[in-house]
Amino acid sequence: MKTNKTSRKHSRTAGLVPGTLVHVGERKMDSVRITVIDYDENNLTEKQVANVEECFGFKTTPTVTWINIDGLHDIDLVEKIGKNYEVHPLILEDIVNTTQRPKFENMDTYIFIVLKMLTYNDEQGTIQSEQVSIILGRGVVISFQECVGDVFENIRDRLRKAKGRIRSMGADYLMYTLLDAVVDNYFTVLEKLGERIEDLEERLVSNPTEQMLRQIHKIKRELISLRKSVWPLREVISSLERSESSLIKKATGVYLRDVYDHTIQVIDTLESFRDMASGVLDIYLSSISNRMNAVMKVLTVIATLFIPLTFIVGIYGMNFKYMPELEWKWGYLTVWLIMIAVIIVMLTYFRKKKWL
Repeated sequence: MKTNKTSRKHSRTAGLVPGTLVHVGERKMDSVRITVIDYDENNLTEKQVANVEECFGFKTTPTVTWINIDGLHDIDLVEKIGKNYEVHPLILEDIVNTTQRPKFENMDTYIFIVLKMLTYNDEQGTIQSEQVSIILGRGVVISFQECVGDVFENIRDRLRKAKGRIRSMGADYLMYTLLDAVVDNYFTVLEKLGERIEDLEERLVSNPTEQMLRQIHKIKRELISLRKSVWPLREVISSLERSESSLIKKATGVYLRDVYDHTIQVIDTLESFRDMASGVLDIYLSSISNRMNAVMKVLTVIATLFIPLTFIVGIYGMNFKYMPELEWKWGYLTVWLIMIAVIIVMLTYFRKKKWL
């Protein structure tokens, strides 16, 4: 039996001591990039640091600090962050394992969240998934991503320009905006996917091909992957909303309920697309069946027309010596006229019955 990729990835950590950090997943960049945004209502500092130790000075400041790390393959860096912010080794193990299911952990002094960030590649026409891990501490949010490029640029722009209330709120509100950005981008991905399904549905009706069948199966696989990313996220947001952690203010709970509602909408849309994909497959099978029926119909008509003609030709192909028509001057022409008449009568009958 062929071993799938997920099993091979998990086999790398088999037999190790719990909490042992091993990067599981694809290495998507050569070096880790660390960016820090430290802000309050009046001031903001944004910089890219070369060493993770430069982030530790923000731990004691009264401001809100957002530390974003792109690249999960540097185990030493992750361990240093965990040691400085007192993150449990099992949490660190989940961060560097990119095959995690979306989850939520309330560790009293901090909150840990794992979710999948989805983006749509217009050039390749594919959905790309990336694991994002978020740690919410007192006055700090640490986000871990697999590579550079995310859906958080609008949040950075709001922080720089002091748009809305984000600069006057705490770290829990920043965590909410990150979750909201990821969930809202699901709608963009689903919109692109819906356009593909509708376009495929229209082309299937007119000219179904085997390539379209492969596209249908590709879409169904993408929907399954989407479902695995979205359904657990509903539980994560729900648990986060009901959490009684002191790290989440009551005012932020209202916004988390809004994210939960968006998640439900995403799930409803996803289920609708799954039904549409199944319907598209049925359309393909029906179109192929109709095409086959049309071909069989033509062949049946042709075969039916030749049955009486074959009968006539068979009679006059017999090798009896005394056949009156064989010596008749107009016999050959008469047989042709009879066969043509038979064809005309049969075609007229078929048209009358609307078989043609």
